Amino acid sequence: MVSAQEGSDAPVSEGPGGSLDASTDAAAVVSADGVVVGWTRGAEALLGHRAAELVGSSAAPLLVLRDPSRVAAVADRCRGGMGWSGHIPVLHRDGRRIDVDLRVSASFRMGGGECFLISARDRRRAWTVGPSFLDGFLTHSPVGMAVLDLQLRYVWMNDTLEHLGGVPREQRLGRRLTELLPGLQAETIEGLMHKVLATGEPMIDYEYLGWSWADPHRRHAYSTSFFPLLGVDNSYTGVCYMVLDVTDRWNARQILSLVNEAGTTIGGTLDVMRTAQEIADFAVPRFADFVIVDLLESVLSTEGHGAWLSDAGPAPAKPMMRRAGMSSVREGCPEAVARIGDRADFLPPPHDVNLLTNGDPVLMQVLDPDDDLWIAEEPERAASIRRYGLHSLISVPMRARNTALGLTTFLRSLNPVSFQPDDVLLAREVVARAALCVDNARRYTREHTAAVTLQRSLLPHALSGGTALEVASTYLPADPSGGVGGDWFDVIPLSGARVGLVVGDVVGHGITAAATMGRLRTAVQTLADMELPPDELLAHLDDLVLRLSEERTQEQRADRSTTEQEAATTASFLGATCLYVVYDPVTRRCTMARAGHPPPVFVAPDGRVSYPDLPAGPPLGLGGMAFESQESEIEENTLIGLFTDGLVAGAHYDMELGMAQLGELLARPDPDLEALCADAVRQLVPVPQPDDIALLLARTHTLGDDHVVSWEVPVDPAAVSEMRARATRAIEAWGLGELTMTTELIVSELVTNAIRYAVPPIRLRLLCDTRLTCEVSDASSTAPRLRHARSTDEGGRGLFLVAQLSHRWGARYTAEGKIIWAEQEIP
Repeated sequence: MVSAQEGSDAPVSEGPGGSLDASTDAAAVVSADGVVVGWTRGAEALLGHRAAELVGSSAAPLLVLRDPSRVAAVADRCRGGMGWSGHIPVLHRDGRRIDVDLRVSASFRMGGGECFLISARDRRRAWTVGPSFLDGFLTHSPVGMAVLDLQLRYVWMNDTLEHLGGVPREQRLGRRLTELLPGLQAETIEGLMHKVLATGEPMIDYEYLGWSWADPHRRHAYSTSFFPLLGVDNSYTGVCYMVLDVTDRWNARQILSLVNEAGTTIGGTLDVMRTAQEIADFAVPRFADFVIVDLLESVLSTEGHGAWLSDAGPAPAKPMMRRAGMSSVREGCPEAVARIGDRADFLPPPHDVNLLTNGDPVLMQVLDPDDDLWIAEEPERAASIRRYGLHSLISVPMRARNTALGLTTFLRSLNPVSFQPDDVLLAREVVARAALCVDNARRYTREHTAAVTLQRSLLPHALSGGTALEVASTYLPADPSGGVGGDWFDVIPLSGARVGLVVGDVVGHGITAAATMGRLRTAVQTLADMELPPDELLAHLDDLVLRLSEERTQEQRADRSTTEQEAATTASFLGATCLYVVYDPVTRRCTMARAGHPPPVFVAPDGRVSYPDLPAGPPLGLGGMAFESQESEIEENTLIGLFTDGLVAGAHYDMELGMAQLGELLARPDPDLEALCADAVRQLVPVPQPDDIALLLARTHTLGDDHVVSWEVPVDPAAVSEMRARATRAIEAWGLGELTMTTELIVSELVTNAIRYAVPPIRLRLLCDTRLTCEVSDASSTAPRLRHARSTDEGGRGLFLVAQLSHRWGARYTAEGKIIWAEQEIP
């Protein structure tokens, strides 16, 4: 019964129409001894036997082949719970043989006996194709096909190949490809066919560029597959090839490849001119023989908005453009009428300036130098077209973000193929990507220039340390690719001939960092004028940075959604570092404190280099942490160096090594402080760095005893006249007789107030520096108060008079009490 192919227990579909869908199958139930128990109408329709004829009879007469052992094996398999399927021949009632797909189910019990469900389905006959149908299919197939003999001569080809190649069938048959289309591609293709015949391995989808007589003015891309042909004895009788015109697919792939390559090649820098030159270099010679890039002058300018907006109204009648980039297959770009940087107002006739703002790319497949428009509007360029054989042109307006930037023009001369409409698509895509790069560079250049200008305006233009210090500074802005940083430095004159030195660094880059730097520098000057010691000054500065951070956080929260507020808060932190040093030329003492900044470098007169062990302190903006001051006495002519971390960590990213090298450079004897400062920066940072660099040098001097006098003041009103007389003699000895009267009044008022209100001991000190300073110190910490006395008051005008007579006045606190001081300008 089952001498047909083996069964299978693979899972099969049981849904409607599936392999186990018995709704349309012939079905029968057969007992274990082969007797038909049930017979369906489907079985009657398939085999012609009615149920009354077969039920109760043996099923064996229905089988063409009878094999009891195979039947027993199938029955055992089904008793084990596994079904069986296969195809076998069966007999129709009229004696015909029918091939059916047969399925036997797992055994089951019915009526006390073991049974099997058997279903059958007539196997469908395979569809056969007649020779006429096959010949029509091959002849009219959209794929070009041909058969060549062992000598690679054409023996058959279809109509499609005849149309693709443009060579009539009668000219091809009996001839080789190299005889019909001589050239490198024909020889290459024949070589591939020889390889197929030699190896027997087909070659699939070989793509190449070629020409055809059907379209001789356009290069096409073809995809070809080669197969060996076998005869009845399995020997090769020839080769068959199929060819398909894939020009559109090839061009799309080439456009995508070139556009992607342009994206990685163009725009590597944030420089407008370099980006324009990269456009020209990219397109020559892979796309054009001569390329020019002209940009609007406003794009190259750092002033104003930098370009025309496409919807901002009518543009000027004639564009003001400059040649920003060009490249040619000929050395030196002899085709060019304008050179890099020259004015170039070229627009292909008859187009006007509207081409830049809202025009589409211009395609001129054939350039005619004798055209009246070219001769009238562009006579020089018409002559260049004629001289160098420029024969095809594409001009693409450069626009990005609704902004007109310029014009890029592609021309061909040595390449004999004219630009086609497909080339316009490629040119448009490349220029569109390049325009974004140019616009990014333009925007960055404008912002960077504004930031540098802002930063320069906020840094000190002239530094003066008076007679106490000789100062010099060098500042290098960051490499434009890194953006403007927030480094700053300052020299602040203080009372008592003292000088404050400060250097700081704001975290981040750009206008925000520069603006924050300006606010911190102003704050330091204000706090220094309040005579705060370094540690207290940094504490107040820390509070300011915290407030600035909070302001920035609130602004960002107002501009961002709720889900972004946490990220905005994190990004709003404004960190900064700072070092503040106060030098007193009378006592030769330095008081300093730092907030996360590198310590200063001291170079003694004998060349010894040291870095004071100054507590680092937290960076500004963290809040809640204390700063510590340290005081050191230094020798006269000691060199003090304050710097930012970009100087010592920029080149090798090793702070300790950089600080050691800085000390060695500053230890060299050089009386010219400016030259020493500039040389140290040049040696440590030979190339631009991504961070700002600042170096402030100060050589200390001492205010000797011949410029300082002081006296103990008795707590007696009668002592005022004596102090006034001593002060008069001192300033006359210094040659400042013109200040005698005002000095006497200032001394009288300050000493009188101290005797009347202060706590002894009281001292009077005069200093002759760049200004004449009068100081009265006492042990009281009570702050003086400037009053405006009424006309009927007998007193209360002392400090008011001092303020009127002096250049400036103030008070500072010391460990012992306070000092009231007043300065006068020296004539």
